[in-house]
Amino acid sequence: MKLKSFSVIYFISIIAISGQLSNELIWSSRIFYPKNINGINPSSDGDFYTSIERKNGQTEIIKYSYKKNKKIATLFSNFSFENFNFSDYDISNDGNWLLLYNSKESIYRRSSKSYYYLYNLKEKSLKPLADTLLGKQRLATFSPDNSKIAYVRNNNLYYKSLNDLKEKKITHNGSINKIINGATDWVYEEEFSIHKGFFWSPDGSKIAYYVFDEEHVKQFEMEIYDHLYPSKYKFKYPKAGEQNSSLAIKVYDLSNKRTYNFNIGNEDDIYIPRIMWSKNNHELIVFRMSRLQNKLELLSGKINDNVNPNSEIIVKNIYSEKSDTYIDIHDNTYFINENQFLWTSEKDGYNHLYLIDYKNQNEIQLTSGEWEVSKMYGYNHNEKTIFFQAAKKSPTDREIYSLNIDSKKLQLLSTSSGCNEAAFSSNYKYFINFHSDANNPFTITLNDNKGKLLKVLEANKELTKKMSEFELVKKTFFTVPNENNTDLNAWIMKPPVLDTNKKHPLLMYVYGGPGNNTVNNAWSGLNYFWFQYLVKQGFVVISVDNRGTGYRGKEFKHATYLQLGKLETEDQIAAAVHMGKLNYIDKDRIGIFGWSYGGYMSSLCISKGADVFNSAIAVAPVTNWRFYDNIYTERFMRKPKENGDNYDLNSPINHVSKIKGNYLLIHGTADDNVHFQNSMEMVNSLVKSNIEFDFFAYPNKNHGIYGGYTRLHLYNKMTNFLTENLITK
Repeated sequence: MKLKSFSVIYFISIIAISGQLSNELIWSSRIFYPKNINGINPSSDGDFYTSIERKNGQTEIIKYSYKKNKKIATLFSNFSFENFNFSDYDISNDGNWLLLYNSKESIYRRSSKSYYYLYNLKEKSLKPLADTLLGKQRLATFSPDNSKIAYVRNNNLYYKSLNDLKEKKITHNGSINKIINGATDWVYEEEFSIHKGFFWSPDGSKIAYYVFDEEHVKQFEMEIYDHLYPSKYKFKYPKAGEQNSSLAIKVYDLSNKRTYNFNIGNEDDIYIPRIMWSKNNHELIVFRMSRLQNKLELLSGKINDNVNPNSEIIVKNIYSEKSDTYIDIHDNTYFINENQFLWTSEKDGYNHLYLIDYKNQNEIQLTSGEWEVSKMYGYNHNEKTIFFQAAKKSPTDREIYSLNIDSKKLQLLSTSSGCNEAAFSSNYKYFINFHSDANNPFTITLNDNKGKLLKVLEANKELTKKMSEFELVKKTFFTVPNENNTDLNAWIMKPPVLDTNKKHPLLMYVYGGPGNNTVNNAWSGLNYFWFQYLVKQGFVVISVDNRGTGYRGKEFKHATYLQLGKLETEDQIAAAVHMGKLNYIDKDRIGIFGWSYGGYMSSLCISKGADVFNSAIAVAPVTNWRFYDNIYTERFMRKPKENGDNYDLNSPINHVSKIKGNYLLIHGTADDNVHFQNSMEMVNSLVKSNIEFDFFAYPNKNHGIYGGYTRLHLYNKMTNFLTENLITK
């Protein structure tokens, strides 16, 4: 093994010296990783921020001043504690405690568990949050009043006072694959992007939390090839049309040790995608959504000593929204006082900002036009100003803006075109801007809230210099018409000198799923270099955002409702036909590659577009929406019993007999998201139709298919498939 490792390193170094791109260089050497600023935590007073810095084996937490643009102190160094290992951290609002994540272990896409350690910044002492023999904890969170910390272990909710660190148990009935207290089930984590299931009240006197009863949710089992007799990983996964967890929302009052039940209504078949406290210490807001996700209500309930713990908290509806299609859940909800909150909605046809007065039952639309707000960062009370991100100039770009709610003055804060992402100070006087574009990695700057540049924190000059050694081509943007003459946004990467005699093979990179774009003027990581490598082999590479993708208004995004796969495939086929007519593209050598929803799309394109596509790669594809989870699938397709025909009409497993070209199917056997079952059903259909294909499975790999040399192996396999079928043939 040592000899092999040395050989790989030696080989990579030779390639790097010679300036030749290769998969080994891209996927094994790490030389194309941009520098970043990790673990940014703004202080509660808005004057400072902290971040993690790693150098020469040391991991430190450094405190910086926004105003002075410089380092103030080193708050923690693992070197001082015999190289104590930690990967993440949190800091209490008063700045007296650090919470360090030790031996962090991923569970699913967003969730993890760790051995947490508390570091007292005054006493310089380090101690475990809980007895490590009891197992790892999840979601540990300081109370806003800096006196306590709550966490989840083995599906039960606990808290401790920071004075004595005595553990107090809030729930007792937690059980794996049955009852979850204070966290969420698999499908909420994946599709509502929420894995934390408890929330401190603003004064730290109460904890609101979810209870998931998933006992009657059907169980999915995955084979794990780890021993002589493989084990099975079992978890609850509700597929389209199937039963969900039963839900309860509870509030625990630490002062009287009482638990109150929030009345979420008599209907069981609903979702609670968010809960949050308003500006009132006693007011909990619960988002209640219909099973079809086309009706959303915000319920308010007040918890005080007059509420009997044996009865339910009385609630009232403070806001509701309906749609003929679906409503996207977001985190753009911000309470600015006890009567008003900020909100975003697509209800005027584009996603815009609203000010909702729920006491007087009225609302004001704050932004409008044929552009979309993509994220709200928060609100400066003193200046009455909202800070947000938007795709105002183009669906491909993101800018940072401020808006005064009195004057309605809109101010652009980011100065460079491309994608801008902001991390604001707690008082919204400063922000750290992460900027990139299609051909340049991140530049990270410190700015004031008017957009003025105060300091460049990271320019990634080393990576930019390294990139200049490889004669890379530019990714450029253009549009492609579909059959309805709607212009679809696209990008292209092509050899600097085009051969119109022999012509070039074309590779199309696709995702295509609802609201999810690949045509972004933003840094795209290592895939950028893989596409560059393919260009050097003679490929032209493009990506096209079909109907259903985001930031072009509700009509464009919701066009695929009830018929996922139909319009998206038509648009990708139309784009391929258009490109095939260009004098430098060989129309008989067009391939398509996609992962997840993109794998679903590439499978449809090689079958329904068999006369257009020569080759297709599908990684971890959905092959029939009946196999996928209910929240995502029903949002766009409704239940199978209501819309079964459209489930089947655009399922790749029902079109395999049309395939004429080359098809490579790849999947991880331990994919908890898009189950390996999808590919097994695809194989069944291919064999039944006597269609030749290539197939590869990665044992014990999840939806990301990574770890060790896995990505290198995967991209070598895909590269070889493309060159063999589109270059050498």
